[in-house]
Amino acid sequence: MNTKSKAPEFLVVIPARLGSTRLPRKPLADLAGKPMVVRVAERAKQSLAQSVIVATDSAEIQAACNEHQIECLLTRTDHPTGTDRLAEIVQLLKLPANALVVNVQGDEPLIPPDLINQVAQTLADHTHCAISTVATAIYDKAEIDNPNVVKVVLNKNNEALYFSRAPIPFVRDQDQPIPTTHLRHLGIYAYRADFLQAYTRLEPAPPEQAEALEQLRALWNGYRIAVHIAPEAPPAGVDTPEDLDRIRQILSKS
Repeated sequence: MNTKSKAPEFLVVIPARLGSTRLPRKPLADLAGKPMVVRVAERAKQSLAQSVIVATDSAEIQAACNEHQIECLLTRTDHPTGTDRLAEIVQLLKLPANALVVNVQGDEPLIPPDLINQVAQTLADHTHCAISTVATAIYDKAEIDNPNVVKVVLNKNNEALYFSRAPIPFVRDQDQPIPTTHLRHLGIYAYRADFLQAYTRLEPAPPEQAEALEQLRALWNGYRIAVHIAPEAPPAGVDTPEDLDRIRQILSKS
């Protein structure tokens, strides 16, 4: 059962590294005069977060953040995932077990601040869950069938049953009206600090390795994930040079 609560206290952590394969040095890409990671942090600061921290293994990224008065902490260089980098921040800050940490991707310069608030609120309301995340309805069959679009199926309490690149739930009778709404998973998470500490000790799970979806490690190990259904998807992030051009055009008009 959900327990409705007042607006929770939480912090935002933005993992950022220079070693992007598709778009090298992506966090420092110029967006209307500011590095992308700074743009992301400035959006996050418009949320209700008590603090916004960039977590990086790069002195260049730290210098860029310092120049724009963005708090930044240097982390180890050997983290396999952004979640592991968050876990180190929990240790560095000595956060209490029940602290809420929202992971905002460093390539989302247009992320709505209200979406950050909502993912934190969802975890605060689902007191028995270790993680919360966001999904939005999709209706286009090409999108449902696209393995690059991650789908999620929920239980009646809006908790994740499974995430997949496959079109789940599979509709057996294609000539019948679809009895359910397909949901696209959006890659923003809130975590309880004690889960992040435990995560670093969990072995990769078979379904995680098959699907290449890190969140399946949590489900495999019995952790529960609450899901907020957003009315619409936020603006797309930056993966390609074309994405950079799109964001630059949007920012030039604002």
